[in-house]
Amino acid sequence: MSHLSSPPPKHKGEHKGHGLPRGSERGSSSRDKDRSATVSSSVSMPAGGKPSRTSCPPSAPQKTPNRLIHEKSPYLLQHAYNPVDWYPWGQEAFDKAKKENKPVFLSVGYSTCHWCHMMEEESFQNEEIGRLLNEDFVSVKVDREERPDVDKVFMTFVQATSSGGGWPMNVWLTPSLQPFVGGTYFPPEDGLTRVGFRTVLTRIRDQWKQNKNTLLENSQRVTTALLARSEISVGDRQVPPSAATMNTRCFQQLDEGYDEEYGGFAEAPKFPTPVILNFLFSYWLSHRITQDGSRAQQMALHTLKMMANGGIRDHVGQGFHRYSTDRQWHIPHFEKMLYDQAQLSVVYSQAFQISGDEFYSDVAKGILQYVTRSLSHRSGGFYSAEDADSPPERGMKPKEGAFYVWTVKEVQQLLPEPVGGASEPLTTGQLLMKHYGLTEAGNINSTQDPKGELQGQNVLTVRYSLELTAARFGLDVEAVSTLLNAGLEKLFQARKHRPKAHLDSKMLAAWNGLMVSGFAVTGAVLGMDKLVTQATNGAKFLKRHMFDVASGRLKRACYAGTGGAVEHSNPPCWGFLEDYAFVVRGLLDLYEASQESSWLEWALRLQDTQDRLFWDSRGGGYFCSEADLGAGLPLRLKDDQDGAEPSANSVSAHNLLRLHGFTGHKDWMDKCVCLLTAFSERMRRVPVALPEMVRALSAQQQTLKQIVICGDPQGKDTKALVQCVHSVYIPNKVLILADGDPSSFLSRQLPFLGTLRRVEDRATAYIFENQACSMPITDPCELRKLLHQ
Repeated sequence: MSHLSSPPPKHKGEHKGHGLPRGSERGSSSRDKDRSATVSSSVSMPAGGKPSRTSCPPSAPQKTPNRLIHEKSPYLLQHAYNPVDWYPWGQEAFDKAKKENKPVFLSVGYSTCHWCHMMEEESFQNEEIGRLLNEDFVSVKVDREERPDVDKVFMTFVQATSSGGGWPMNVWLTPSLQPFVGGTYFPPEDGLTRVGFRTVLTRIRDQWKQNKNTLLENSQRVTTALLARSEISVGDRQVPPSAATMNTRCFQQLDEGYDEEYGGFAEAPKFPTPVILNFLFSYWLSHRITQDGSRAQQMALHTLKMMANGGIRDHVGQGFHRYSTDRQWHIPHFEKMLYDQAQLSVVYSQAFQISGDEFYSDVAKGILQYVTRSLSHRSGGFYSAEDADSPPERGMKPKEGAFYVWTVKEVQQLLPEPVGGASEPLTTGQLLMKHYGLTEAGNINSTQDPKGELQGQNVLTVRYSLELTAARFGLDVEAVSTLLNAGLEKLFQARKHRPKAHLDSKMLAAWNGLMVSGFAVTGAVLGMDKLVTQATNGAKFLKRHMFDVASGRLKRACYAGTGGAVEHSNPPCWGFLEDYAFVVRGLLDLYEASQESSWLEWALRLQDTQDRLFWDSRGGGYFCSEADLGAGLPLRLKDDQDGAEPSANSVSAHNLLRLHGFTGHKDWMDKCVCLLTAFSERMRRVPVALPEMVRALSAQQQTLKQIVICGDPQGKDTKALVQCVHSVYIPNKVLILADGDPSSFLSRQLPFLGTLRRVEDRATAYIFENQACSMPITDPCELRKLLHQ
């Protein structure tokens, strides 16, 4: 099929490469780069990007829905009125393909994906293209967030046989589900340098009829090669690699790619990459007295500050957009993802622990304020995402960023009040525009707005420090801060009247687990009980709506129904490895924040289920999906990259270590060592692709601290010691509350807790490390000193 190809352009940040983890495999925005589609049996196609329109009813009333109308996924429902005879992923479609001897056309995306919407509007709403698909293919539509296993398998094929990957992902399969052609976004018609979707369909149809045997042979050969290439196994290795060596190599690779001026680790597009920032903080902690350690801390803190000052942060409504289209963090792709908010709230809280600078804690609180307001279900769960596109005015076609951008005229009208005491005539609007870099012509470069949708518009980005802005107008710094905050609040209230972007109200167990961690860790670090309560409500939601008591299994997704109801697909889609790993992490974080042992007990039960369903007893490590759930897929993979979200195997390595620390069960430590050994070759080859796993490797080889607080859970002295522990950055620890009850869950797990005594009937802390125990400590200041050593 190589005659279908045109040379693919290079698109940074659109695939899971072997370089820095970028979280970019979701594609890029409509303003990011030109997309020219290519296709071949070695598949290539520039990645499509991100979200846009809301779920559309039929544009013509006489249209009748296809079978996707019966699905729950917001993404599938967006295609329910296409003239394409779509099937959801399932046996009905595969049986039809075999019976009629037709290739399967698999199209994968998600509901807030801009380029998915583009292809839906241009191609899947096209009657002629619909007729071609219906006559010659069996068309299957998949929400990648519902079925990450399907997405990972065929994205592996696309990335292995092309220059990149992204969404929408379009792959042609044999009736036995082996891929032979694939790509991402296709324009509907041929261009000067690109092949149109209609042409691709006709050529694949002709090749299938004329050279089917060749296609089948090539498909089998590619599948066999992918099986060998994707194998991750202990093999003949006995132990994992040296943590010191992997740490050094990972840091060096990050240092080489670091942007000294603006922070981050690439030119553009730039992604937040919390996994990298987590690694740098851990590296700093273990190398504090070295130059490299100081450098790691500076890299992470500078990156976080530049991100928070940039347009990637929503200064009006809080929260972070998906990524920046430039190296300055100025013009974002405006989609907001739950998993970004979850991870960034933790990283900014850790930055506050390390630096003591309230700038970082304020950012963390702002993120959670946004999630509470915009991404929270009233029963405690968390929605998946908000779209990048929205109508500038009601009834207009959606445009990217319309909800978030401002003209100078709008700001002047909203903020006309004069500022008293300034060195020159000044309004609040002029002060805000100066500080946030708004201009009459707009501050969005035309190269970032090829369609001209954002002419004259501005993205708020901090141009000056408060001190410089105050000095410029002869004002007090505190007065400037108050004026700017009041101005932002007025913009926020005005923005409420704009048409909102589409909300993906699907709730995923994995991302909800990450968000439980976000609220729990931030609440614990900042001593904000209300945030811990929100984490608790999130965990209750997971147990009530996404956990099957009879089988002990998690469900992958549930959906917001009418009137605040929670709905499920029938039959339910069961959880994947990431659901278990991220929920277990959330529950462990929640236990440490709340000292409610019931969450720890549930975490242990979920870990047992995860081990039963996903553990590879021959090769070590965890498969991404259950064997039964992935039946028919040509590959059963183990995710080997920390990207936008950490690899579930990386998180599982940490979970196993922590569970061993909480229970003393040797089996979990053995599993952790086996997992790290299985990923040895990947870590040795490209440690920077697995920074979260390198952190776990370090924790395993350095051993965890067990910090035990003996005391009354409600006592002020107990709470003071617990808050002292939370105030210090200690990534490799477990925090245990021993309340003196010998029948408690933790006392049964760790009998030595019964031997620990309170000193003079006061809450007392003990630190266990390297098989040694500290002297008992009752003074929070003394405890803090010891924890800082």
